[in-house]
Amino acid sequence: MTLHAAPQRGLALLLAALSAIGPFAIDTYLPSFPDIAARLQATPLEVQQTLSAYLFAFAAMTLWHGAIADRFGRRRVILIALGLFALASLGCAFATSIGQLWFWRGLQGVTAGAGIIISRAIVRDLYDGAPAQRLMANISMMFALAPALAPLIGGWLQATWGWRSVFGFLVVASGLLLLLCAYQLQETLPPEKRQSLRPAYLLGAYRKIFSSPPFLFACAALSLNFNGFFLYVLSAPVFLMRHLNLPETAFLWLFGPGMLGLICGSWLAGRLAGRVSAGKAVYYGHLVMGAAALLNLLLSGILPPGLPWSILPIALYTCGMALAMPSLTLFALDPFPQQRGLAASCQTFFQAAANGLTAAVIAPLLWDSTFSLALGMAGSLLLGSLAALAYRRTLGRNSALLPG
Repeated sequence: MTLHAAPQRGLALLLAALSAIGPFAIDTYLPSFPDIAARLQATPLEVQQTLSAYLFAFAAMTLWHGAIADRFGRRRVILIALGLFALASLGCAFATSIGQLWFWRGLQGVTAGAGIIISRAIVRDLYDGAPAQRLMANISMMFALAPALAPLIGGWLQATWGWRSVFGFLVVASGLLLLLCAYQLQETLPPEKRQSLRPAYLLGAYRKIFSSPPFLFACAALSLNFNGFFLYVLSAPVFLMRHLNLPETAFLWLFGPGMLGLICGSWLAGRLAGRVSAGKAVYYGHLVMGAAALLNLLLSGILPPGLPWSILPIALYTCGMALAMPSLTLFALDPFPQQRGLAASCQTFFQAAANGLTAAVIAPLLWDSTFSLALGMAGSLLLGSLAALAYRRTLGRNSALLPG
């Protein structure tokens, strides 16, 4: 198969670009929240719900992207999803009311998940063991640039042309990626390995995956660890513009250090692949995240909001998060070698549902102070660590997630 011979770095770049559609759809328009509220005569909470509409639609559809890709192949589903995402972005650009924006943001969410889900399935189609862990780490390292660049690009577009130009940019970006995939992305799932879409088969497959304790605990650890950082992403307009008194073009203050941490952690995960066990990589990642969460609580408790101390612990946290992320992702997929797309769908659904809950409920409750945000990070990490320990117990001492 042609894609087998492609260099890992080139493949990682393409899969990272597909995975980045989701973060770009979230982060690029964050600097435009005040302008959207003013232009569409909406309240700040109504604008915030455009994010919730995206995330809940994203979560609902993620259950299907993998199953459809297991039936019809990876490439075809990717191309159709990118085309629909471009259409939804165009709808957002021309929305004349907050209700219309909710609708088109929901359609963006329906289509954006295909990239990240099918990218994970492609990795497992092609590689096993340390090579899969290394490729996943490389994808994470390149993918980490997206959340750093997205709000920076969005801030520039907002300051120059206003909020509609942000969605125009998403139309162009997704269109270019569609063309790239049409010419470069080869099919990785041969016809003889494709699965059925019969309701009875799907019901049994979903029941099998969602009743698997190792899958559930690995997904919980992955999602909760990520939510410790995603809480700041969702609260970025308040955190940066209100608490730190920064302008709409200064979102790089949050996303730059955060993504630098992701890049460093992903690089470490790639270097450790094949040298230490995947379980130890997760353990070391949790140690780093724990140190970051404690430092964040300390600094936000004794110092007023400001630079750089309100930002530095976030960079350390994302470093630990990225160190643990590739292994946790593979832990959730490995029990289902014949249904990797479906398992990736269920995994992404789990994380997207948690993200949607954080966007709709938790972030608005915690963004009033930097200390409450720090408490949210620490609480998410604590629950994620408990999920990792529970994963260890489901496998037994001999195949433990954590050393000891």
